Amino acid sequence: MPPAEQLTEEPHQVSFTRRSGVLLTWRRGLLLLLLLAACLLATGLLVHHLGTPADGAPSEARAAPVVSDETTAADRPAPDIRLPRHLVPLAYQLRTLPLFEEGNFSFSGEVTVTLRADAAGDNVTLHVSQLIVSDDSVAVTDVTDDRQVPVVRLVHDVEREFLVVVLAEPVVPGHNYSVNVMFSGTLNDKLAGFYRSSYTTSEGEKRWMAVTQMAPTDARKVFPCLDEPALKATFEITLGRHKNMTAISNMPLSTTEPNPEKTDFVWDTFEKSMPMSTYLVAFVVSDMVARESDPSLSDTRFRVWSRAEAEEQTKYAGKIGPAILEYYEDFFKTDFPLPKQDMAAMPDFPFRGMENWGLILYSEAALLLDPEVTSAASKQALTQVVAHELAHMWFGDLVTPAWWNDIWLNEGFARYVEMLGTHKVKPSWLVPDQMVTRVTQEVMSVDSLRSSRPVSIDVNSSDDIDQMFDKISYQKGASIIRMLDKMLTRETLREALSNYLRAMQYRAATQDDLWRFLTEQAHRDGTLPDDVTVKQVMDTWTLQMGFPLVTVVRNYGKRSAQMTQNRFLLDGIDNSTDYLWWIPLTFTTKTKAGFDTTQPSHWMKKERQLSINDVAHGEDWMILNVQQMGFFKVNYDERNWKMITGQLQQNHSAFHVINRAQLVDDALDLGRAGQLSYSTALSLVSYLERERDFLPWDAAFNNLGFLNTQLRRTAGYGAFQKFVLKLIGPLYARIGFEERPSDSHIDHLTRNHVVVWACSMGHPDCISKAVNMFKRWMEDPDNASIVPANIRNSVFCTALHDGGLTEWEFVWRRFNESNVESEKEEMLKALACTEETVLINKLLSWLITPDSGLRVQHGNLVFKSVASNPAGGDLAWSFMRENSKEIVERYSSALFLLPRFIAALKDSLNTALQLEQLRQFSTENAHILSGASREIRQVLEHVFASVSWMDGKSDQVVRWLEDHIS
Repeated sequence: MPPAEQLTEEPHQVSFTRRSGVLLTWRRGLLLLLLLAACLLATGLLVHHLGTPADGAPSEARAAPVVSDETTAADRPAPDIRLPRHLVPLAYQLRTLPLFEEGNFSFSGEVTVTLRADAAGDNVTLHVSQLIVSDDSVAVTDVTDDRQVPVVRLVHDVEREFLVVVLAEPVVPGHNYSVNVMFSGTLNDKLAGFYRSSYTTSEGEKRWMAVTQMAPTDARKVFPCLDEPALKATFEITLGRHKNMTAISNMPLSTTEPNPEKTDFVWDTFEKSMPMSTYLVAFVVSDMVARESDPSLSDTRFRVWSRAEAEEQTKYAGKIGPAILEYYEDFFKTDFPLPKQDMAAMPDFPFRGMENWGLILYSEAALLLDPEVTSAASKQALTQVVAHELAHMWFGDLVTPAWWNDIWLNEGFARYVEMLGTHKVKPSWLVPDQMVTRVTQEVMSVDSLRSSRPVSIDVNSSDDIDQMFDKISYQKGASIIRMLDKMLTRETLREALSNYLRAMQYRAATQDDLWRFLTEQAHRDGTLPDDVTVKQVMDTWTLQMGFPLVTVVRNYGKRSAQMTQNRFLLDGIDNSTDYLWWIPLTFTTKTKAGFDTTQPSHWMKKERQLSINDVAHGEDWMILNVQQMGFFKVNYDERNWKMITGQLQQNHSAFHVINRAQLVDDALDLGRAGQLSYSTALSLVSYLERERDFLPWDAAFNNLGFLNTQLRRTAGYGAFQKFVLKLIGPLYARIGFEERPSDSHIDHLTRNHVVVWACSMGHPDCISKAVNMFKRWMEDPDNASIVPANIRNSVFCTALHDGGLTEWEFVWRRFNESNVESEKEEMLKALACTEETVLINKLLSWLITPDSGLRVQHGNLVFKSVASNPAGGDLAWSFMRENSKEIVERYSSALFLLPRFIAALKDSLNTALQLEQLRQFSTENAHILSGASREIRQVLEHVFASVSWMDGKSDQVVRWLEDHIS
């Protein structure tokens, strides 16, 4: 899956309802109906229904009493959610038939699981959730002895989503067994498990499709299975479909045969897969079309699937995908093991992308590109998502974490390697440099909270699993891998990863496995001291939360420096000895100016202080953490800060561009945490009037955003606006509002930033041009060239902010007419820019109105956009409090979405009253928000810090601003 910012982060609350019924299947249809009818009449056979109905079930159904063979939470303490280990899956044979037509969204199927007995045990335990399982269909066979094993009873474990098949005799170690289960379920509308999706053609015809999303623990909603990542097996999948539809899965199509029991339907059987985890299984039945990539781009057959009317938008992904795949084969020195790679754009999808092996699924916005309306920023995001998901073909698919505590081995590596893959196909974009501001610095804002978590942490419940897919796994994971890359060198990292992948392929791994391979290679290459292991170093970064602040106090006469490490916190520093790290130290000075060396010259070995001699002449500035290679912040004594600021004002290019971005970020964060005076921080930032490079501005805008949200309701906001306009004035004059033919990709990103800020800060020229450009577009709406794609977000938002109902309804109409999902998302963000309370409330109400025209995947985007609007923040907060149950009902099944709703509020709340309201809200709704519990704690801490900042630092900032604007 992609990063949490796209990336995207619920409880699996399951009840059981015993129901009378039959299971309709193929091949055995008529005979089974007769047998079941006889059983129902003679014995009152009942069928267990696992989980709540996916659609339309009354609340009473969810609370239905359980039967005698079902256990509940009241029967035992906190359950162990892990499967018993006496049986290991070897192979699945899965057959399923989805039906999707108005009034009948269902699927039925049969699965046979072959298992190896590694120890004695008297049961076969499978995961099952929200499926109807016919008791008499469950059969267990000792394959080794070719005989049936009597089944005593079935036990449905409610909390753990277990179907326990209790046997009359224990399994024999060394024997193979098979279990056969027939099942059915509902194609839900929750974007989880096996769900239905739809789109409307240009002629107004609604088309349906069936899609799977099984990660992290929703394969059990699709078929009975052993749904843990380490339990890999092969899969032979057969899908039923109408003859006018198409079925795709992880592997190539093998055969197609008529379905003798259903007219106009066929069975597609796919080749047997490599051993893989259940969460990576995928299939789609639809009327999508495929565009095949040029075979010369890759030895692997590569196709991109989409709606027929969006086929032209697949060209870009079909070009870069094979090139990135080939690059990864070379980089990892490991061939892609599958015969084909499909990528498909889904009209409804909960993530930007999902790394199903051989069949990567994406949201349309993440995969489709129209050059006329897709911005450079969206094109870069698309490229990175494709690179991210393809990286998973090795990290996650070929080698999988043994358990969810190490999911960062998937997501952190994919997040980092996507930078390398993107750089390979688009080197001028400088994406590896952008990682510093958009990944490392961003995640530090989360990891500086007391409510953060270690990268690797115990995972003991479904809620725990879901909440592992957050910025810590993705972005901190990527940042510490970047630190390893810089610390050990690229070639050492590459060789170690190649050895790791070859040794662990088709298996499950832990972080200690990776540390072992890295240590061995680093010692061979001499890039790590022989008496140091990677585990020694990296366990301090993965097994404890947070990161250090290294404070440098120089003795200018002796040319020495004392380094002190403390845990950095948003509300200060932690002086305890509970948190200490192995910190790689790199530094340079005015005289040395060695910004290319990122291997450490010194280490802080879990020690509070370290003194280093001969660091710099007394008149030289010193910079620690070259290219921000380490995951930590740096503070200096006042004299060194002054020398750094002076150098920036005189000739900022003396510092590496990444270090300039680091200085901006560190200074403003230290000011926010009370570790540096805002006078020093803002004086340093003032050099930006002379800055022309994108990266320092990227860091600045991220940090100025905090000041903007804090001050926008205060009397000092005017001073802040003048300060920002003064800073960006030269950049706005240079880059301009209008695009130029000579513009580079970085120019487009820079213009997008500066136009957004100029218009929002009240720059007269920016506002006038944006409003006039929008009016011209209203007069000629089919002319996409009037509003350049790269400033559309600012033009749309400015026009709707200054406009009224006419402009708002125009954009809503264009949203419904657009065939490009990325353009639709820009329009949704624009709709949230209005200052009209009635329109904001209408937009919010559509979030919980199923037929409003907004898809589930649009929910967080709209809510976050409204919350970030000064006129919408309070309205969004009221909406959340008044409609929390409806929001949970609509969005909690889509992983990441509910926590993102909560997180969207953090920048809108900064008063004591709002903090108290948030505390009350979190307490009253704890029972329905368990899947977002960590996010709620982090938002509470963030808001508490914002309230404290307003009380203690806002006046200090405003006074400085008023003294320094002219």
